[in-house]
Amino acid sequence: MAATTAVPGMARPKGRAATRGHAGARGRERALWREWARSLDRPLTSYYLILGTGVLLIALGLVMVLSSTMVNSISETGSAFSMFQKQLVSAVIGLPLMFLASHLPQHLFRVIGYPAMILSAALLLLTVFQGVEVNGATRWLDIGGLVVQPSEPAKLAFALWGANILARKDELRELTEWRHLLIPLLPGCGLLVLLVLLGSNLSTALVFLVTFLGLLWVVGAPGRLFVAMFGLVLGLAVIAIAIEPYRMARVTSFLDPGSDPLGSGMQSLHGLYALGTGGIFGVGIGASREKWGFLPFAESDFVFAIIGEEFGLIGTLLVLALFGVLGYAGLRVASRVREPFPRLASFAIVIWILGQAMINVGAVIGLLPVTGVPLPLVSYGGSSLITTMVALGVLLALAKTEPQAQRTLAARGPGWAQRALSWLGLDNVAASVNNRGGTASPRRATTARGPRTAGARGGGTTAKHRSGPVPAGDRPRRNRRR
Repeated sequence: MAATTAVPGMARPKGRAATRGHAGARGRERALWREWARSLDRPLTSYYLILGTGVLLIALGLVMVLSSTMVNSISETGSAFSMFQKQLVSAVIGLPLMFLASHLPQHLFRVIGYPAMILSAALLLLTVFQGVEVNGATRWLDIGGLVVQPSEPAKLAFALWGANILARKDELRELTEWRHLLIPLLPGCGLLVLLVLLGSNLSTALVFLVTFLGLLWVVGAPGRLFVAMFGLVLGLAVIAIAIEPYRMARVTSFLDPGSDPLGSGMQSLHGLYALGTGGIFGVGIGASREKWGFLPFAESDFVFAIIGEEFGLIGTLLVLALFGVLGYAGLRVASRVREPFPRLASFAIVIWILGQAMINVGAVIGLLPVTGVPLPLVSYGGSSLITTMVALGVLLALAKTEPQAQRTLAARGPGWAQRALSWLGLDNVAASVNNRGGTASPRRATTARGPRTAGARGGGTTAKHRSGPVPAGDRPRRNRRR
């Protein structure tokens, strides 16, 4: 009898213990989520997210370039590391440039935009007449034995120039009229697109147009104007495809790759073969079969297919997640900063990088026609890698302009870049640039200097008053006790 009564009494504590265990597990899970949410609210979260994802994508790109170029390198030069060494040199050059850009003040980026835009247009024009033609496209320029692709730095130049143009108009409250939204932004973009199309580079032209549409969207362009510009972009793309037979062949092979499996549809088909062969977990790093001469441009245009073959679905999702986190961090910067230029510049850079990544991935998986645009930070190509690394440095510098990040960095004291500017005597130059291109517009800054006087136009003090002592009649009176 004692044994039978002991069993129910012993079972109830076990049930309570199990309930308490489940409740404790849920409590720990909620605590972990709260801790993760608090970590995202830290002042420099955007900075470290951009830095971390950028470094991971660069490292992955070096690994994939080594894996996908070994066969071609051996057949061309006899060394399996010749192409990888070029990419590694580009990464070594880009790393200090990214580090330097991350420590520059945002006002210098506003000044750099204009000369960078002019230089990019000049180099693109020179490429049209004296460029190096490869596979029917004139995209490269030989400068003293160094082959560069001017359209890559032109992407960053257009992002900074366009952001500065719209930021100045926003500071002057001029973005309420459509002509201020489009001029000179549309002619500048049209010039770059025209020069790029003359070199048979439709993919880069699409990247410029996507960045242009992104800038219009973020400044709040009216719906009719945005739809009109979107229709204009589609019309230009259709015309550019129709006038070139090889582009029309790419569209035809995109609709039916099996119609020409040994010609225009070969790249699309073997890209899908690589993704299908990889399965869930991939065949292993370096074990790709498609890179043995079956998949053209496996190291550049279709490096995402090699990632899918060697690392499987897990690897491709990881790459997409890294680009997603990079985009989230960039948009986080754009939503948190107070000034118009860092908001527009960070958004333009994010739209450029993510838009180019989506075009590349869409072409590999068969959602878009093959365009020849590289996967940022991952594909082979020194010009693309260095330019994108510098763009990441600009994003890092803009992430420091978040209000919480500014307070945290101010508490730490001046950094090495500020000390170097002060030692060189350039801190006053940065301050003057700030006054010319800062957040306060000239009109509002003038009215904020003081009450209007009889001889001042537009408010504020006159030049005579600013250069000398204020006359007694203009001095504010103090309340005196009588």
